[in-house]
Amino acid sequence: MKAVRFYAPGDVRIEDVPEPVCGPKEVKIKVKNCSTCGTDVKIRNNGHVNITRVTTMGHEVAGEVVEVGAEALGDFKVGDRVQSIAAVPCGECHECKKGWMEVCENQTSVGYQYDGGFADYMIVPEQVLKVDGLNHIPDGVGYDEASAAEPFACAINAQEQLGIEEGDFVVVFGAGPIGCIHTRIARGVHKAGTIVMVDINGERLEMSADAVHPDHIIDSSKVDVVEEVMKMTGGRGADVVITATPANITQEQALAMAARNGRISFFGGLPKNNPTITCDSNLVHYRQLHIHGANGSAPAHNKRALQYIASGQVPVKDLITRHIPLEDALQAFDIVAKGEAIKVTVEP
Repeated sequence: MKAVRFYAPGDVRIEDVPEPVCGPKEVKIKVKNCSTCGTDVKIRNNGHVNITRVTTMGHEVAGEVVEVGAEALGDFKVGDRVQSIAAVPCGECHECKKGWMEVCENQTSVGYQYDGGFADYMIVPEQVLKVDGLNHIPDGVGYDEASAAEPFACAINAQEQLGIEEGDFVVVFGAGPIGCIHTRIARGVHKAGTIVMVDINGERLEMSADAVHPDHIIDSSKVDVVEEVMKMTGGRGADVVITATPANITQEQALAMAARNGRISFFGGLPKNNPTITCDSNLVHYRQLHIHGANGSAPAHNKRALQYIASGQVPVKDLITRHIPLEDALQAFDIVAKGEAIKVTVEP
């Protein structure tokens, strides 16, 4: 079978490899869709501390069950349509037992420690099944939509922490797929009021705005985004700010534009070699700001994502703007890197 294999930073290859064998406690799937994200580009360029061997990449996976191990956990049979979690909690540490599986101290990941979904077939490991991380895809939801449930789950995790209330003024930094998903969840699930999308890439901003229809867009390469938000809110500031971009300045701008009792999500991680920002602590103190990190998702968030997609409450089909065959998967990484599509999915 064909697979996208990571060897080293800058060395990613599409190769013919043996079809994987399903163990007694595993489930084997025929991959139908494996979508891409900025993390895949980062891994291609820089590697990852948790990838210590030649590995099949891809962590946003949906497919059809073709084999079920005799001792595999869960109710699965050949022909089932399924979606897999990406971040795999251990289920046994302090955090997992407290219900904080998204910050499991022993977390492993599909496409990192386990071979991922940029391949014709993938083994769903026992560790995924142990934490109820292989989900049946609801009727009416396509494989491509189901593969988008994983990043969707991460956005659900972040927004659940923010306590978004009906009518809140929300600013989303980043017009990529995650920014689009955040916009749709804020509106479709939490009934936010005014939503502003911000990006420095004017073309991508227009493309994403045409899809998810924020109330306002701001090209921050041309104007002072903090001043613009303050004008829009009569000087009060934004109730909620989500930084869905790996840029230090957006986190500083989020602090500057947040209203009293404002809630901020540092959703996008910063570069490892430049992870610090300047924080005016008095802003946090006197405005009583709430700053939240957001680290991936728990298995339950994936289930909620599939439910929201199935109900039509938060559609994702139209956000998948490029479908790439597996043999051209390396092109998908370039499309993502250049911001030429909202969401790109690879189809073996």
